[in-house]
Amino acid sequence: MAVVVVNWNSGALLERCLLALGAQTLGPRRVVVVDNGSTDGSERAARDRAGVELLALGTNLGFAAANNRGIARTEGCAWVALLNPDAFPEPGWLEALVRAAGDGRFALLASRQVMANDPARLDGTGDVYTVAGRAWRRHHGQAAAGNALEPEEVFSPCAAAALYRREALLEAGGFDESFFCYFEDVDLAFRLRLAGHRCLYVPDAVVHHVGSASSGRRSPFSVYHGHRNLVWTFWKNMPAALLALYWPHHLALNLVSLVWFILRGQGGTILRAKWDALLALPRVLRERRRVQGARKVRARDLRRVMLGGLRALGPGPDL
Repeated sequence: MAVVVVNWNSGALLERCLLALGAQTLGPRRVVVVDNGSTDGSERAARDRAGVELLALGTNLGFAAANNRGIARTEGCAWVALLNPDAFPEPGWLEALVRAAGDGRFALLASRQVMANDPARLDGTGDVYTVAGRAWRRHHGQAAAGNALEPEEVFSPCAAAALYRREALLEAGGFDESFFCYFEDVDLAFRLRLAGHRCLYVPDAVVHHVGSASSGRRSPFSVYHGHRNLVWTFWKNMPAALLALYWPHHLALNLVSLVWFILRGQGGTILRAKWDALLALPRVLRERRRVQGARKVRARDLRRVMLGGLRALGPGPDL
C-alpha cells in the first residue's frame, strides 16, 4: 500500500497532510511526495519527515504527469492511494478504504470529503458524470448530517483522496498528461470503467478537504483546464452508441457554458478553452480508437452509472 501526494506551493498544508498520514490506524507501506517545482519551500515538509520519499521534479509538470511519476515509484504495492496536500485524512481513512477494497469487486474507491473550514458540510462523496459530459462532486455543499452514510457505487472518485488498484492504473495508461490538471481523474475513471472496473464510495473513509488551495476556485486557470478537458473526456471515452445519442446534449452543454461564463465576465477564458479543445480533437479522436478498441463493457451498462435529464446541461464542471 502506497500513498502519493502531489505538491505545488502548498505552504503549510503539506505538513498538516503528512501529519494526518502519520496518524493513520493502518499506516501506508510507502509515502511518496512528488513536488512540482514548488517555489515556496513547502517541499521541505517532505524532505525533513522520516519515512517520506520526496521526488522533486524541479518544474511544474501538472497534476496528471506528477501523479504518474509518483505511481511509477510504488513498485511492489498492490494499491495506491492519491491524496492532495490540502486533504487531511481522519485516522481511520486508509484502513476504511483498504477494508472496502477487500471486497474484490472494485478497483476504484472514493472517500467521504468534508469541507475543512466547515466540517458540517460535505465537499464531495465521489463524482457524478452526465450523458452530456459534465461532472461534479456528489453532495458538494450539502449538510453532512444524514447524507450519504452508506457505501454505494459511484461513477468515479475525486483524486484528491482516492484508492486505486495499481495494476488497473498501469493497464489503463495512468492519467492523460495532456490534461495537465482538472478532469484528469474523471477521464482516468472513465477509461477504467470501459475496461470493466467499478468504483465504490466508502463513507467511513473521511478526509477534510480545503479544495482549489493552489489554483483557486473558478479561477481562469481552473475554468480553462476544466472546460477544455471536459470536451476531450467526452469525445475520447463515450462509446459510439452513447455518442450517437448524446452528442446534441454535449453540444448544448458547451453552448450553455459559453453563455454562462460570458455573463460571469470570463468570456475570454471559456472561448479559449473551447477553441483549444477543438484544435486538439484530431489527436483526441486518434486516442479514441485505442480506448474504444480496449472496451470490455456494454454501452447500456455504462449508461446506468451516468446521470441524464436537464441537470446534465448545467454549466459545470464543479470539480
